[in-house]
Order: sequence, then C-alpha cells, then structure tokens
Amino acid sequence: MPHGANDQVTLLPRRGAPAPGPLALATALLAGCGGAQSALNPQGPVAASLAQTWWILFAGSAVILSLVVALALYAVFRAPDRRGHVRPGTLIVGGGVVFPVVVLSALLLYGFHVSGTTRPPGAEAALRVEVVGHQWWWEIRYEGEGAVTANEIHIPVGRTVEMRVTSADVIHSFWVPSLAGKIDMMPGSTNVQWLRADRPGVFRGQCAEFCGAQHARMALLVIAEPEADFERWRAHQRRDAVAPATAERTQGFAAFAKLGCPECHTVRGLAPGGRVGPDLTHVARRYTLAGATLGNNRPTLAAWVADAPAFKPGTRMPSFRHVDAKTRASLVAFLEGLE
Repeated sequence: MPHGANDQVTLLPRRGAPAPGPLALATALLAGCGGAQSALNPQGPVAASLAQTWWILFAGSAVILSLVVALALYAVFRAPDRRGHVRPGTLIVGGGVVFPVVVLSALLLYGFHVSGTTRPPGAEAALRVEVVGHQWWWEIRYEGEGAVTANEIHIPVGRTVEMRVTSADVIHSFWVPSLAGKIDMMPGSTNVQWLRADRPGVFRGQCAEFCGAQHARMALLVIAEPEADFERWRAHQRRDAVAPATAERTQGFAAFAKLGCPECHTVRGLAPGGRVGPDLTHVARRYTLAGATLGNNRPTLAAWVADAPAFKPGTRMPSFRHVDAKTRASLVAFLEGLE
C-alpha cells in the first residue's frame, strides 16, 4: 500500500495569547507564496506562462507605485514656487487618461498573447481525463478506458493532457498551481483545460471555489511519471478487483456488503453499481484518502472507516463506531487488499 505524506496539524493560538505583530503577519502572508502549492513554482508550460504574467504585472505595479510615491513626496516636500506651473488640465489628461489607456492597452495585448499559450502544442491529440467535482472529493475518469479513480490523477511526463471538468453538485474550481491556472466546474456544463508536466513529481491541487463546510479539505494530487510507468499504472487501473484471498478479507467483503457500502461505492468485479462515493476498486494503491487530506496507511484507514464524519463533518459517509472492532478490522483488511 502506498504511503502518503504525514498528516498536517494546524496549531491555533491559545486563548489570551498576545496578538502577532506586523512582522509576524507579513511573514505569514509571504509564506503563502511558496510551498508545495505555489503558482510561482511552475512545472509546465501553461503554469510557466501564468507565472511570467504574474511577475510582469508585479514589476509594472511596483514601477507605478514607485512613481506615485515619488510624486507624492515631491508634492509634499518641494519648495514653494509661485512661478509658472503645469496647467491642471494637462496633468489630468496625461495622468488620468493617456497613461491608463496606454498601460491597459499594452496589458490587453499581452493578455491575448498569454491566452494563446494556455493551449499547448499537440492539444488535439492529448490524453483526455474527465474530472467530476463532488462535495468534497474528485472523481477521475480516463476517457474510453473504463479506468476510474478518485482524488489522484496520473499523467505521463511531457505529454499534453486535456482536462474536461464538471460538477455533480455545486460549483467547484479545479486548480493545480504548479501545472495550470484555475477553471470553474459547473453542474450540467463541461469546461476544458490543458496541462503538461515537464518533469516527474507529485503536484498538489485544491478546489479554489468555496463549496461547503469541507471546502478546505477538498484537495487532489497530480502524479506525473515517465510514459512507461504511466502505461503500467493505466493498464492496472483497467482491471477488475481480485477476490479476497484470505479468511479475514473474505469476512471484510461480507461486512462491506452487509453494511451497505456498495450502495455508494463501486468495486469493479466484486460490487459494481455505487456512484455516490469514490470508486474503491484499487483504493490500496492510492497515496491518500479523504480528498487527499489523509495518508493512506492502516491506522488512518481504520480511523476513517470507523468515523469519517470526525475527519470531515458533513460528509455523506456515516460513522461505523457502532460496528464491533473485529468487523471493522476485517473491513479494513479487505480494503487493503484492493490493489
């Protein structure tokens, strides 16, 4: 079973603690510009063009701000001069009309140029992946192959991927900052985005549109890997699940059926039909659980099965605390066997 990253714990300030100073606040804000999910750390051509746009806008804004501050300081501290002055009308027309028109026109033309780079060469022959947003997880379908997974998208390095995104409930937004920009996911409508990874790696994504109580815990991973590794993974995903090979896992499969799990979850080859929750056919091969917020290991899986609402209040999956520990353990063993 693959193991995900360690779960992150956010420490809140204790009650009565002193308020953070300006330096601490500035440090916290700047920390959000880096890390595992940063639009300024592009790993593909689409993200690179967007990052370049950001830096150009930042540099232009810095220049304009510097000019405004310099003019303000000049106006405040210059010596009085009652001789000839520039007429106010000239300043208004030059600074309030001509300058904005020139700057905005240049930005518009540059924007048209950047929009053309968001469709990489070879997009017509791209690998097509359908992504369906749910509260609060991602359904991943590889077009025409029957391969279905959840919360983790595997793609080959150097190959353009066409993401066809939609929503099954409310408005979501698909965003993998290191590979592409944001795109809305609308119920009843399909939007298209292209992305490509230039190197192998695991890139974190996030729903970028508030979609309910667990919006912050609706993440995903994009795993970019060499073509050969991707093809092996894809071939395995097409296969049906293997029947339980041990007594404990057989008992777990019986518990899976008795507790009504197939009403929501599909295990192809064993318990097909459920579409409310994630496809579990090869869940043991995933790095994460619960919308890419928990590592996929035995203790975490056992805790999630026992009481999912404790991790994600509002989730549709019920608590199974009322089920005896032995039955839950066999159910976990069954899920661990779904490789």
